[in-house]
Amino acid sequence: MSAACAAEVATAAVQTRELTRCFGPFVAVDRVSLRIERGEIFGFLGPNGAGKSTLIRMLCGILAPSSGAAWVAGCDVLRESERVKERIGYMSQRFSLYPDLTVAENLCFFAGIYGLDSRRARQRSAWAVAMAGLEGQQQRLAGQLAGGFKQRLALGCALLHQPPVLFLDEPTSGVDPISRRQFWELIYGLAEGGTTVVVTTHFLDEAEHCDRLVLIYRGRVVALGSPAALKRERLAGIVLDVACDQPDRAAEILAHAAWARHPALFGASVHIVVDDADAGSQRVRQALAAAGIAVHAIAPVEGSLEDVFIHLVEQTDSEPAAPAAAG
Repeated sequence: MSAACAAEVATAAVQTRELTRCFGPFVAVDRVSLRIERGEIFGFLGPNGAGKSTLIRMLCGILAPSSGAAWVAGCDVLRESERVKERIGYMSQRFSLYPDLTVAENLCFFAGIYGLDSRRARQRSAWAVAMAGLEGQQQRLAGQLAGGFKQRLALGCALLHQPPVLFLDEPTSGVDPISRRQFWELIYGLAEGGTTVVVTTHFLDEAEHCDRLVLIYRGRVVALGSPAALKRERLAGIVLDVACDQPDRAAEILAHAAWARHPALFGASVHIVVDDADAGSQRVRQALAAAGIAVHAIAPVEGSLEDVFIHLVEQTDSEPAAPAAAG
């Protein structure tokens, strides 16, 4: 590794170069290159099967890359996978604790895995209990906890050894909205304290909480930036919300209009991107009226990450297939 490369790796929380993972002929992660800064909340956004979890597992030293390179907290994930595991926290999308052990027993078990001495284990366990709001419930079985408490206890276990980088793999899947909000408040606090948080999600509203995002589709990076920058740069034009009868059919009709870009269903409405709000609204009314579709309202709206993601997915699907990565 050159001196310049070593300096770049040393200052980043996570660095990848052309990182690839193949399962036979299937390319799950396709030449991903990115850099995550220290103390950043960084999101991996994409649909199920996009390659997010496979990418996370490689960065955690759990799964070996097929090609490319990656460094986490200054450690090479291929040659120093055990050191990587010592310097990260990991929380999976499924409840990863032992349901037949109590809260205290789970904390003791994970403290032992991380090699904490008895004094530090007591201190960090007390912190985890307070963080999870489980004071007085240390002898309760973990499997009997409500979803939000399970989630926070799992987070506490992942942070017992105070790792500089924390990986959260769809951590709020199946959790109620209030618990999700409380969980994100904890994430903000961790980032403010200097912990780098890398989170995978397919919830677009959650992605708005990240400092930066990488949008992943079919194992490839299709966009990277802050939520505001992605909406500003990737949706050049004005987004119109079209409330109408038969929105499915309306979207199909507008898809054939050269002046209407990226038509997509958005709830019971259709979103399209146009250059001029007034002219675009008039054209929409004319096109749908000619098809016998009643328009109830048309209004300019702020573009959302959903608009961005739909646009990028459609753009990627329209491109010629990339050559298969080497296995």
